[in-house]
Amino acid sequence: MILSYLDAVILGIVEGLTEFLPVSSTAHLTITEKLLGLQVDDPGVTAYTAVIQLGAIVATLLYFRKDIVRLLVAWFGGLRSAEGRTHHDYMLAWAVIVGSIPVGVVGFLAKDLISGPLRSLWVVAAALILWSVVMYLAETRHTALTKQGVERGEGQITLRDGIMIGLVQCFALIPGVSRSGATISAGLFRGLDRVTATRLSFFMAIPALTAAGLFEMVSEADHLKLLGVGQMVVGIIVSFVVAYASIAWLLKFVGSHRITAFVWYRVSLGIVLIVALGAGWIAAT
Repeated sequence: MILSYLDAVILGIVEGLTEFLPVSSTAHLTITEKLLGLQVDDPGVTAYTAVIQLGAIVATLLYFRKDIVRLLVAWFGGLRSAEGRTHHDYMLAWAVIVGSIPVGVVGFLAKDLISGPLRSLWVVAAALILWSVVMYLAETRHTALTKQGVERGEGQITLRDGIMIGLVQCFALIPGVSRSGATISAGLFRGLDRVTATRLSFFMAIPALTAAGLFEMVSEADHLKLLGVGQMVVGIIVSFVVAYASIAWLLKFVGSHRITAFVWYRVSLGIVLIVALGAGWIAAT
C-alpha cells in the first residue's frame, strides 16, 4: 500500500494540530486514517503515525531551545558541583528525565498491544470520554488550589512531581487519552499552575516522542518504505510547521482558559464515534 501525498499532507496537519492539544493525536490520526481508507492496524500505518511525530518534536526543540539549553547547563552543572545542585533548574531537569522513563518502558513492553488491539475505534471513543472526566477533576482541583493560593510554579517542581506525572503519562499509550491531557492533568493534581503543567508536558514530550519516532523508523523501515519515503518526509515537514503554531497557541490559551474547554469537544467526539460505530457507518479497525 502506497500513501498518497495528499494523505501525507492531511495526516501531517492532523498530527501537528493535535499532538500537543489535550485531545489525543493518536485518536485523531486513527479516525483520519480510517476516513482516508487506510488500514489502521497495518504495521506501516502505525509506524507512520509515530514517525511523523518527529516533525512535532523538532518544533518543540526549536520553540523551547533556550529552555532546553538552560536545563542542560543546569543539569551538567549540578553533576559537577554541590552548588549547582541547589539550582531549581537542576531539579526540573531531573524531573523531566525520570518522568520520561516509565512511558518508554511500558511503551516498549506493550508495543504489540498498543499497535494492535488498542487501535480499535471503540477503545478510542471510550478513552476520549473517560479521560475527559480526569481532566475535569484536575481542573476542579486546580481551581480549589488557586483560591487557596497554594499552587506552585516552575521553580518549585520536585523530583516527586516528575515521577508521578511520568507514571500518569503511561496512560497516554491508550489511543484517545492524550499524552498532553494526561501530563497536564497530573500536573494540575500535583498543584502546579496551568502554564507550568503545560510547559512541563512539552518538556516531557521531547524524550518520549523522539524515542518512539526513532524506534518505529528503524524497526518498521521496510513497512515505511512501502508507504513512500517522500510521503513520510512531507508528513514530517507539515507536522513541524503546524505543531510550531499549535505550541504557541496552547501556551497562550492555558494562561487564561481552563482545560475543560477541551473536555466538551472530547466527549462530543467520543459520542459521535460510538454512534457511528454502533450504526455500522465506520468499522472499528
